[in-house]
Amino acid sequence: MNETKIIDARNTFCPGPLMELITYIRQADVGDSLELLSTDDGTANDVPEWIEKVGHEMISSEKVEGVWHITVRKTK
Repeated sequence: MNETKIIDARNTFCPGPLMELITYIRQADVGDSLELLSTDDGTANDVPEWIEKVGHEMISSEKVEGVWHITVRKTK
């Protein structure tokens, strides 16, 4: 089973967290999950839009104590 990679982009601002995710997803293997941690509310909109555009899978998105936890799976 593939492990979930944590990308800590807290305290960075748009488009920083999305850029971090893109960098890591390019290095990931198909089937890998990546969890992005972000304190920028814009990330909650930017990431799902990008995921849909490029065709990866959105697993979850939730805000816990001011931090967004957004999990995506690389599908191709």
